[in-house]
Amino acid sequence: MTDYQVNDWLVAAEVENVLHSASDDEGRIREILQKSRELKGLNMEEVATLCHISSPELTEALFDTARYVKEQIYGHRMVLFAPLYISNVCGNECSYCAFSSSNKSLKRTALDMEAIKRDTSELIEQGHKRLLMVAGEGYAASRGGFQYVLDAIASIYEVTEKVGNIRRVNVNLAPLHVDEFRLLKEAGIGTFQLFQETYHRDTYASVHLSGKKRDFDWRASALDRAMEAGIDDVGMGILFGLHDWRFEILSLMQHIRHLEDKFGVGCHTISVPRMEPADGSAYSLAPSAPVSDDDFKKIIAILRLAVPYTGIILSTRESAAIRRECYALGVSQISAGSRTNPGGYSEGETEAGQFQLGDHRSLEEVVAELASMGFIPSFCTACYRLGRTGQDFMDLAKPGLIKLKCDPNAVTTFQEYLLDFASDTARATGEQAINKELDCMGEKARKSSEKMLIKIRSGKRDVFC
Repeated sequence: MTDYQVNDWLVAAEVENVLHSASDDEGRIREILQKSRELKGLNMEEVATLCHISSPELTEALFDTARYVKEQIYGHRMVLFAPLYISNVCGNECSYCAFSSSNKSLKRTALDMEAIKRDTSELIEQGHKRLLMVAGEGYAASRGGFQYVLDAIASIYEVTEKVGNIRRVNVNLAPLHVDEFRLLKEAGIGTFQLFQETYHRDTYASVHLSGKKRDFDWRASALDRAMEAGIDDVGMGILFGLHDWRFEILSLMQHIRHLEDKFGVGCHTISVPRMEPADGSAYSLAPSAPVSDDDFKKIIAILRLAVPYTGIILSTRESAAIRRECYALGVSQISAGSRTNPGGYSEGETEAGQFQLGDHRSLEEVVAELASMGFIPSFCTACYRLGRTGQDFMDLAKPGLIKLKCDPNAVTTFQEYLLDFASDTARATGEQAINKELDCMGEKARKSSEKMLIKIRSGKRDVFC
C-alpha cells in the first residue's frame, strides 16, 4: 500500500449509510437549523438531514438560517479576485474539460513571462489585488517544468503599476510532491487550491480517462502533502454535476474532518463550481448528475451551516442572476471580470477557455452591484501577509475577533478602489455603502476604520491592520 491511499478516511460506505439513515423529520430539521445559529458547525448526520429538505417552508428556513450565519461571521464583506490562466497545456483526458488532451480544436498556449506580466498589468489596471493563478496539468520541459510555475508566480509579483500591484497570488495547480509544495510556500503563495472534482470513485474513473489525474488517491491526498510542507491555507472543491451532490457534500465533510484530525485545521475555502459547457466536451452538455438552481442554492446554504468559518467561493461560471441570489446564502468570495483562456486579459476572450462563462460583467460592474446591494467589496490580503492563516486565523475567527481586522480592512481596500478605479457614479454608490457600514460597526472597529480611511483619502495606499 502506498503512503497516499485515502481509504482510511474517505469511506463511501459511511457516506451512503449516513445518507440513508438521516431523518427527514421536520422537527429534527428545525432543531439542526437552530443549532446552526450557535456557529459551531454540523456533523455528517446533521448535514445529511439538511440534504433531505424538500418543502418550500423548510427550504426558506434553511436559507434564512444561512443568511443569519453569513451575516454573523462575514458581515457585509465580499472578497473579490480574478483567475489568471497561464497555460491550457494539459496531459489529462477529462471528459468534461476543454483542456482535455484529446481536444485537437483547442489552441494550446503556455504564456511566457512577458505575456504573464501583460495579463497581470491588465488586472492591476482594473483594480484587482488578489489573483488565483491557474495552469493546465502539464508543464512542458521547454518552459522549465515545475520551475515554470515558480517563475510565473515571481513574474506576477514583479509587476508594479502606478495604481498598485498584486498583493497575493493564490494557486490552483496539479497535485505535487512535498518538496514542490515547499517551493510553492517559499514563492509566497496564499492558498493552494485543488478540486477533487468528485469523491465517487467509479464516477471519477469514468470521466478521468488517462493522464496523471486518473490517480484518485494521489489527488485526494494532495492537501495532506501541502499541509505537511507548511501550506496551512488550502482550498477544496467539487465539480457539481458529476455525481449526486448529497454524496459529494458528505464526502467533502469526511475530507475536512480528516484534515482537522491530522493537522488541527480544515480547509480555508470551498469552491462550488457547477458543470458548464466546454468546447470539445459532449459530456459537459449532458452531465451525469445535473444540479438545478434550487439545489445549487441549497448546497451553498448547507455548506455555510456545516463549516461556518470556511470561505465559500462562487465563480463566474454562474450567471449574474444566480450569483446575485447566492451572495447572502453563504458566499464570501467571488471572481469578477474573469477570463479562462491564457492571455485573456491582454488579448481578449477566445474559444481557448476552459469552460463557458455565465457572468461576463467587468469588475467595476460587479463592484457597483455589490455596493448597491449593501455589500462591501473587499480587496484585502492582510491576513496572508501578516501570518493570520491556518490555525491562527481560526483562533481569531471562532470567537469573532477577526471581524475587528476584516471589517476595517474591507472598508479601506474598497475606499482605495473607489479613489483609484471607479467611475463617478460607482464612487458615489460606494461611498454611501462605506458610510452605512461604518454606522453598523462597533466602536473599536469604526475607530480603526476611520483612522485608516483618513490615510487612504490623503494618498496613502496599502493601509491595513
